[in-house]
Amino acid sequence: MSMERIYPDNIQTDEITGSETLQLHLERYHYAGRHLQPGNVADVACGAGYGSYLLATAYGDKIQQIIAADIDETSIAYAAKRYAHAKIRFVTADAVHFDPGVVLNNIVSLETIEHLNDPALFIKHISTYLAAGGRFIASAPVTPSMDANPYHLHDFTISSFKKMFLEAGMKEIDSFIQVQRYHPLPLIQRKEKRSEDLRKNVLRFYLDHPGKFFSRLSSIVRDGFANKYAVVIFEKL
Repeated sequence: MSMERIYPDNIQTDEITGSETLQLHLERYHYAGRHLQPGNVADVACGAGYGSYLLATAYGDKIQQIIAADIDETSIAYAAKRYAHAKIRFVTADAVHFDPGVVLNNIVSLETIEHLNDPALFIKHISTYLAAGGRFIASAPVTPSMDANPYHLHDFTISSFKKMFLEAGMKEIDSFIQVQRYHPLPLIQRKEKRSEDLRKNVLRFYLDHPGKFFSRLSSIVRDGFANKYAVVIFEKL
């Protein structure tokens, strides 16, 4: 397990950040499941596969098939073994070039776009496979994250996150905000397994990107020590 990939079977009960983060992910998948249109689903950046499995088992009456894709071969191999299901096809694929091979009625892509060089390009590409009236269910951090997480290439606000989907020809159907409060000291001390992947030299990052320091400071003043995530249902026009 790392900061970016959660394997539920490997979470230790005393690892607060891992358990809390998993619960946030499960909450997103349940939210997605409740808003699915009947038909095919693509779970893009499915990771270890537990979310795809949740959709197939809890909301399978809506689903014809799930094409679950991730760029990491190890994660897909694990998912195919641990979360095998008749309605799920696990594939190794780059999100930006992913071709599901079928017309999609739903795209689920949670905590993905902040990792991509060109999130808007990804949204425009994958939405070409989405049927009119199909739903794109997405989430992303909407508080600063690039300073702490070296795998994140973008910071979003709620409005900048939604704007990319609206510009790709979609309308917003529903949304909610998740809040994950944290204590900074255990993270700084890297006491838990997931915190080992935190950016090693944050001060250097701030010197190179002073605007990110002020964004973080503003976020703490406004929200305290908290990460916020937008989870939004869009529908293709």
